[in-house]
Amino acid sequence: MPVITFEYQDLKELGINIKNAKLIDILPMLGSDIEDFDDETLKVEFFPNRPDQLSIEGVSRSLKGFISQEIGLPKYNVETSGQKVFVDKEIENIRPYIAFAIIKNVNFDENKLKQIMDFQEQLHWVIGRDRKKVAIGIHNLDVINGDYKYIASSPDENSFIPLDHSNKLSPREILEEHEKGSKYAKLISGYDKYPFILDKDDNILSMPPIINGELTKLTDKTKNILVDVTGTDEKAVNQTLNIICSSFGEVGGKIKSLEIVYDDRIIETPDLSPKSMNVRVDLCNELIGGVNLNAKDVANLLFKARMDANVINENEVEAIIPSYRIDILHEVDIVENIAIQYCINKIEAKLPDVSTIAYEHNWFTSEKIIRELLIGLGFQEIMSLMLTSENNHYNKMKQKEDNHVQVSKPITIDRTMIRKSLINSLMEFLEDNKHEDLPQKIFEIGDTLYLEEKNETKVKAIKKLAGAICHSTANFTEIKSTVASVLANLRYEMEISSSDNPTFIEGRVANIKGTSKSGNVVGYFGEISPEIITNFELEYPVIAFEIEFL
Repeated sequence: MPVITFEYQDLKELGINIKNAKLIDILPMLGSDIEDFDDETLKVEFFPNRPDQLSIEGVSRSLKGFISQEIGLPKYNVETSGQKVFVDKEIENIRPYIAFAIIKNVNFDENKLKQIMDFQEQLHWVIGRDRKKVAIGIHNLDVINGDYKYIASSPDENSFIPLDHSNKLSPREILEEHEKGSKYAKLISGYDKYPFILDKDDNILSMPPIINGELTKLTDKTKNILVDVTGTDEKAVNQTLNIICSSFGEVGGKIKSLEIVYDDRIIETPDLSPKSMNVRVDLCNELIGGVNLNAKDVANLLFKARMDANVINENEVEAIIPSYRIDILHEVDIVENIAIQYCINKIEAKLPDVSTIAYEHNWFTSEKIIRELLIGLGFQEIMSLMLTSENNHYNKMKQKEDNHVQVSKPITIDRTMIRKSLINSLMEFLEDNKHEDLPQKIFEIGDTLYLEEKNETKVKAIKKLAGAICHSTANFTEIKSTVASVLANLRYEMEISSSDNPTFIEGRVANIKGTSKSGNVVGYFGEISPEIITNFELEYPVIAFEIEFL
């Protein structure tokens, strides 16, 4: 989860004067976890649904509301700069959306510079999916001139000095030679042209989403900044800019907007206008439980949550929500904020008035049989998370990325999607346990999730069984024998057909179909490709199978 580090003195400078021990008691009430602390410093882990709290300014703003030091909607004035950003039509198929803001009267020292860089990187993976969806650039405004251009250009044109480098490099060279370039090259390397941001004098500010130019590097003498946010999701781009501007606005930064000139429209960013949503008092009391709030109580708690509120009637309150609160999507989210401000620890717990008689689902009865069978064949069961990453699930397994369920606000960059297969989970396990003795024989029975438009939830859960064997002489015959034993003991008749699954060695992989009176199964088995074995840093052959229960 996102972790930010700050000093008690940082909060005092922002006007919060409470004892250290009390602060440590309060922060978990705001949806955080104290990772570590000493007499000077706190390391705090925040849930990724609150990216506005990933800066010290955001933490301060929430704290002030919780302790009633400042309540109500924070208001940040936005003036028009009169400057424009011209968006090249060629960019629309590469990284089509951009948002800009100017912030004046900022104050940086060495500590503040580190904090803003950490804030930027936290936003990169909480909202930006490690820069794929959103990337941020923060520039020294005093060394450049507006208007600005967002263009697409050849990999061999527009050479510039990248951040923390001393020589000019072409875009192609940056992707091949620069540390950040090689790390994020996959985001744009498939295109004939790359994105660039230039100022009025054709100075290169950045090559998003890869790296900024050395020209606009921030220093402790920087007083005015230009913020750019680019990405593939316009809503996420604008939300990210709003969070950054609100954070600077909290400490007196003077925010100015710019016009973004697309081929077919003109918009102005940032737009810090609040939104509104109604919440029902009876729903608050029902969901929170143990409380008896009235409309006035609800309004007062919303003020503490740094919103404004208008009582409509005795059962309905209008909540005015700041632009940086991108986590509020439903009335229930408002109720959660009311519960937090009421203070979770004050809510009286009570047992629900429900009595039921449970019985075991048929699937779990079958699962026990499968588990006993695999253990009898010498396998050890593992239980892994349904969450994985596109890199592990597709790239490292040589699979083509397709439609899948993504995590909107992932806790870590290696937990960004819900798996559709179990085999990469087995490979991750083998990678983590490569120091253990061989042979290793592991299996997992678990859920996978597929998109399914016709279902009410838009997804479909499918149970699968997968197993893997790793040792020096593991081969196709062994895994075929294992699969045949599994299906025979489960009373399935097995049919084998050829397969071109790229995860396995060509010619040493097969599809399977099992039929029985109780139902059918499909799947595949074979020898894992050496390239994939290397991707997971393993040194011995791996054979594997996966069976889907229809």
